[in-house]
Amino acid sequence: KMARGVSELPKGQRITDYISIGVIEKAFPMKKVKEVLEKTGRASQRERDLPAHIMVYYAIALALYMGSSYREVLRCLLSGRNWLRGLSQRVRVVGKSGISQARSRLGHVPVKALHDELVGPIATAETRGAWYRGRRLVSLDGSTMDVADTSGNYEAFGRPGQSRGKSAYPQVRFVSLVESGTHVLFGTKLGGYHIGEITLAKEVIRHLKPEMLCLADRSFFGFDLWRQAVETGAAHLWRVKKNLISAPHKHLKDGSFLSKVYPSTKDRRNGTNGEIVRVIEYELDNVLNVEPLYRLVTTILDPEQAPAAELATLYSERWEIETAFDELLTHLRGANVVLRSKTPELVRQEFYGFLMAHFAIRGLMSEAALKEDIDPDKLSFIHSVRVIRRILPQFAAISP
Repeated sequence: KMARGVSELPKGQRITDYISIGVIEKAFPMKKVKEVLEKTGRASQRERDLPAHIMVYYAIALALYMGSSYREVLRCLLSGRNWLRGLSQRVRVVGKSGISQARSRLGHVPVKALHDELVGPIATAETRGAWYRGRRLVSLDGSTMDVADTSGNYEAFGRPGQSRGKSAYPQVRFVSLVESGTHVLFGTKLGGYHIGEITLAKEVIRHLKPEMLCLADRSFFGFDLWRQAVETGAAHLWRVKKNLISAPHKHLKDGSFLSKVYPSTKDRRNGTNGEIVRVIEYELDNVLNVEPLYRLVTTILDPEQAPAAELATLYSERWEIETAFDELLTHLRGANVVLRSKTPELVRQEFYGFLMAHFAIRGLMSEAALKEDIDPDKLSFIHSVRVIRRILPQFAAISP
């Protein structure tokens, strides 16, 4: 992992930094930040060096400047706030201990609450690659993230075992939905490493809506989770293991067939408590290192509404969530970089700050793609991050 040294942003105030803060504030307006702070009981009761609303933005800004020290990120943030709002009263840039105390006063609850309220799908009807026959495409998946190696983080989150001892860093596990057309991660649930993805997914799928079509890998398929997902009203297209499907009940003209899934082997044997699904089976020809047969199940039973060939092709969109995770874990955080927070509470705060920074960047990219009438996938995420961090001074007058 990459050691974190104390680095500084270039000397002097940069309008480029103010632009990046403007992008954050556009996605998370000050008025909404203060409302959430009041609602969660974390609003500052008196004037401090670092008021609560400033620290909410600080939690997000940390994700944009992972290579810079706590104090340098704060300097950038406060300079940006003064420039954007024309504040006459400057807020003092305190030391590392003062920043840690302010972050601890804030905690993770209001940051998560702001995330849960504002982070969600953003595709419009005109967004390319976001829809399939009127349904908003989303995917379900999970990943892990290394956090600072402290006793508190280890106790709270755990770490994966290895053949020789344990891994160097504790890890958090998270499960998310992603809007395929925009790569926006939403409905995210965070837990310790030893909490299973299925457990987290049961809370994440509550964010599904009837307008959506959800894609998921076979590792998520289980009768209880499937039934809970179906009850949201969303349509589903999930890959399953080959031994989970009983014999076909009815063959359909597009090559798919109707069958049933069951809560247990006993129910399958007795033909009880099953739920009907449509099954699509296909092979990938002339592709290296693929499995001989892929099997999908869907809640869309009518092949006229979604032909089997289209669904087989559509399932490849599930990999959009892998791209979104790569944006979050590699391009925004930095490859092999560990979350810097030393306590579980601040890890949670920093984690949701990361998701909110990603959301702000993706929102900006989606706007740009819409104006140019192109698929957001055609835009480079890492280039967008660099532009937000460091844009040419002559463009300073452009609204973020």
